[in-house]
Amino acid sequence: MIEFTAAQIAELTSGTLSPGTDPHALVDVALIATDSRDVQPGSMYVAKSGEHADGHDFLAPAFAAGAVLALAERKVSADDAGTFFPAVIVANAVLAMGTLAAEVVRRIRAHSPLSVIGITGSAGKTTTKDLLAGILSPLGETVAPVGSYNGEVGVPLTVFRAVESTRYLIIEMGATKMGQIAYLGNMVHPDVGVVLCVGSAHAGEFGSIDNIAVAKGELVESLPAEGRALLNFDDARVRAMASRSGAPVTFFSSADAPVTAEAQTLASTPEQLFLQARNVHTNADGQPEFDLIFPGTTEALPVRSKLLGLHHVANLLAAASAAHAVGASPEHIVASLNEQRAASRYRMERTDRSDGVSIINDAYNANPESMRAALRTLAELGGSGARRTWAVLGEMLELGEDSVLEHDAVGRVAVRLNISRLLVVGAGARAMHVGAVMEGSWGNESMFVPDADAAFEVLEAELAPGDIVLLKSSNGAGLRFLGDRIALPTGNAPTNTSDASSSERTAQP
Repeated sequence: MIEFTAAQIAELTSGTLSPGTDPHALVDVALIATDSRDVQPGSMYVAKSGEHADGHDFLAPAFAAGAVLALAERKVSADDAGTFFPAVIVANAVLAMGTLAAEVVRRIRAHSPLSVIGITGSAGKTTTKDLLAGILSPLGETVAPVGSYNGEVGVPLTVFRAVESTRYLIIEMGATKMGQIAYLGNMVHPDVGVVLCVGSAHAGEFGSIDNIAVAKGELVESLPAEGRALLNFDDARVRAMASRSGAPVTFFSSADAPVTAEAQTLASTPEQLFLQARNVHTNADGQPEFDLIFPGTTEALPVRSKLLGLHHVANLLAAASAAHAVGASPEHIVASLNEQRAASRYRMERTDRSDGVSIINDAYNANPESMRAALRTLAELGGSGARRTWAVLGEMLELGEDSVLEHDAVGRVAVRLNISRLLVVGAGARAMHVGAVMEGSWGNESMFVPDADAAFEVLEAELAPGDIVLLKSSNGAGLRFLGDRIALPTGNAPTNTSDASSSERTAQP
């Protein structure tokens, strides 16, 4: 348990106590909540402005639920008599959370050994985080993000779950603008930094893919000289980040013959150049298999993953590389990778219905690169026509001025991969249907529907035993809930709940 008094919080955050606040009031950081519905007795409630509402409007229910203190940006009256809710008043509640998180990390490091692993990339962060947590948890107390908490609010909430005995702290880092990953790095001071890939997600906000690479590379720039940067050699933009690292570099690669001369120039020492996957393929169930060679050895250990899709090879390699960097043995790493299944929802999540229909729900995030990877997996599972394949695709958000072209291209890829049926959902994704038609789709091979309800009607009417259905879209398009509707018995599907007082229900790419 790591505790702060109200006075300590005020001092750390350059805040002031609202009138009547007990300076000795104690807060366990594990009970800090940004959503009034998550408040427990003894909590500190963070009142911040969310996407849908102002957190200060939820102070009353937070204190009714047992909060003892608030972190707020203004004083709020608790009653008509002029009494104020007990609070530390700060200029910016989110930045104050970051300050507290940095102090938590400092305290843990002062108490006992701690390895902080930062993970970023345009895709695969959550899967890599889950795999790494699965490897490290048996070796020492491990804290990893819940779901995809990876932004300026999510990272502190992850840190607040750590205690003095925490041995491994895994931090997922997303960004929607320059400087965010640098800010997160300055908060947690990672010992190991993993960069997975640079894709076009949020290209509209960053302006270009090259700018996204600049932003993701802020992680390696935050590493200390005694740390380690772990970079995906197979992504040219990630590979180039080696020159930005003041820490030694290890590459991971699934290429059979990586460019050794270039690697020698970029990497740290010859014996630590690569963590290498060889003989990469998928089995009959679409699960990746390969032989894994760790740095400094020639022995190949067989990885037979239970994940779905060849694109997970990079995530498996990244997790193995990070675990190896903090001291896990190759044998333990491979044994763990061979046992783990998808731990977070809506990431190539497979459900096989009793009628023989298979549902693959991969609709938490989407960008052009991950769309193509998911479609390739669907095509492989279809077995050259042995099973009818459905691609139910929604909008890829925040692609900027290239959005129409990118959606059009995905529709054409679906045709080239011989996907049996393409069902495009929502006006923002309509260019996929147009692209498919222009590529040669005919009849009802490609269909456009305005929303998820219309898509559900089509699927209910036309799915047949043996069909395989892929659902993929950006989180905001909501196709993951359509996936639940068709995968689960009527009435048992989860409902879509939104958070009125918090903006941390969506992650950053």
